[in-house]
Amino acid sequence: MLQQILEHIHNMFIKSPNPGTYTITGGTISLPFIKEGQRIWIVGSDLNDGVYTYHADGINNDDDISRAGLHDETFAGTICALAVPPAVIALSEEISAWVDQNKDAVNSPYQSESWGGYSYTKATSKNGKTASSWEDIFAERLNPWRKISI
Repeated sequence: MLQQILEHIHNMFIKSPNPGTYTITGGTISLPFIKEGQRIWIVGSDLNDGVYTYHADGINNDDDISRAGLHDETFAGTICALAVPPAVIALSEEISAWVDQNKDAVNSPYQSESWGGYSYTKATSKNGKTASSWEDIFAERLNPWRKISI
């Protein structure tokens, strides 16, 4: 979810891009320029593009709380050191919990229903998405970190 949020606000919080040729072996990669617990963004890999949290004993994907188990490969790409503010990480956890709790309603194909004298119509935003999408619900709180483009 963190990567999806960062892409949505057009802000990856890149501290330093590190282009080069990298090798992932045994599901791990050594990155001496990254600190323990720091987020990284892998770009240019055939199998492992994404945002991860770096640990000396492995990397975990923020969309999967278990260790990611990177796929072994050698690739020419960029590994960006990220400096995502703790407030954004906390907000991403809150958004993730909201999405888990409301996924059935948000993904419902029904825009309106009525029965037994009761009816409702699901609101929609200007872009046609359900107004109760995480993007709409959390827009105001995400806006301080929004950029025009990445």
